Amino acid sequence: MTDVLQALRDRAERRQARLVLPETADERVTAARRAIEAQGLAEVIWVEVPERDPRFDEVAALVQRRRAHKGVSEEDARALAAKPLVFGAGLCALGHADCGVSGASHATPDVIRAGLLCIGTAEETPLVSSMFLMVRGDEVLSFADCGVLPDPDQQQLVHIAAATAHNHKLLAGVDPKVAFLSFSTHGSAAHDKVNKMRSACAAFCSAYPDVPADGELQFDAAYVPSVAARKCPDSPIEGRADVMIFPDLDAGNIAYKLAQRLGGFDAYGPILQGFRSPWLDLSRGCTPDDVVGVAAIASAMIT
Repeated sequence: MTDVLQALRDRAERRQARLVLPETADERVTAARRAIEAQGLAEVIWVEVPERDPRFDEVAALVQRRRAHKGVSEEDARALAAKPLVFGAGLCALGHADCGVSGASHATPDVIRAGLLCIGTAEETPLVSSMFLMVRGDEVLSFADCGVLPDPDQQQLVHIAAATAHNHKLLAGVDPKVAFLSFSTHGSAAHDKVNKMRSACAAFCSAYPDVPADGELQFDAAYVPSVAARKCPDSPIEGRADVMIFPDLDAGNIAYKLAQRLGGFDAYGPILQGFRSPWLDLSRGCTPDDVVGVAAIASAMIT
């Protein structure tokens, strides 16, 4: 286990977060629950039948309030609250749980919908995106967005970068250096896509002046100091970026898989970000160990 993952588990053990695992019928989640409890990583909230839980009426009322603008009836709200993911997200929204992990037996859109319905987005980051924590030995990078937004616009890129920088510091324990990536470095090419990344970086730097950031940058100029010295000698991140913001989902998804398969990085994610409280997703091909690792990440994201 890498140092960063062990550090996350150590922090989870100290924090003892209240973690809801809604997919109680999945045997991998059941095995993960046993491991989490045996290792003392969290206090697991385990509800097999939401309708029988004493908090069910409270979650149903929350759902009805959140969907009042759609005219949802009490009966429909109760039916929604009976769904495991919705009930789990409701517990997070109402303060009965600190964080939640799901997605072993549900698709990512289902996880996101439950989170949006009950938890909602954070005021400072009003959209949901995703990041991957890329780990190779002691090296930790964060890639975003690699799993949610197909073609983010300038303002969405700012929100993605802000959320990813924040979470990189929480998870890796270091101050982030943000690169807005492109096929151009400081005007070496002209295109609307280049302009988008350059403008997004400028808007981010204006909104978050204390976070070192640069763009538009080619990956080598963002990551290799000697290349940065030649291509962009005035760059404030000096080729040492550890938060990589991609122009679209094609680039981000391809990049993390290349780094994973050819570069020897372990990829942890997609880590959903932007909710009011940590509500994380799993791959449907996950193992019990994956669930345990994501649970530790969720604990670290509690602020």
